[in-house]
Amino acid sequence: MVKDLSEHRYAINLEWTGNRGSGTASYRGYGRDHIVRADGLPDLAGTADPTFHGDRDRWNPEQLLLTALAQCHMLSYLHVAVKNGITVLAYGDAAEGTMRLNRDGSGEFTGALLRPRVTIAAGNSAAVAEELHTEANRLCFIARSVNFPVLHKPEITVEIS
Repeated sequence: MVKDLSEHRYAINLEWTGNRGSGTASYRGYGRDHIVRADGLPDLAGTADPTFHGDRDRWNPEQLLLTALAQCHMLSYLHVAVKNGITVLAYGDAAEGTMRLNRDGSGEFTGALLRPRVTIAAGNSAAVAEELHTEANRLCFIARSVNFPVLHKPEITVEIS
């Protein structure tokens, strides 16, 4: 009988800081800048996971993979929002991923869950804004490149005018 293999969980937070005052009202009118954070870690200084003898004070590849998924989804989402007339005013994500470590020392991610929190301009359709996450996932080359499911649990807020 095979022993139960351990799982490792990772979490990052992503905040879009590119709203120049009018959100995604036009394709060139918003910045693509964002901040990536994880509790207790400096911004994007890399190392291995501590499980693999890395420095606990630096970002590890597992967090960066999850970060890459969240960033790619956000950037794809902002793009499809513009194409579909949705004005995004704020965007954040609290993503989580699960990695399983195998007996032979290998490991693999078994899934990721993105939790985009999107604020859109008054008068925009929350239903359309939510549906656009499917299109963003289809366009995100990172999500298309991984061999595990990338799920989305979006939260849409419409700005009150």
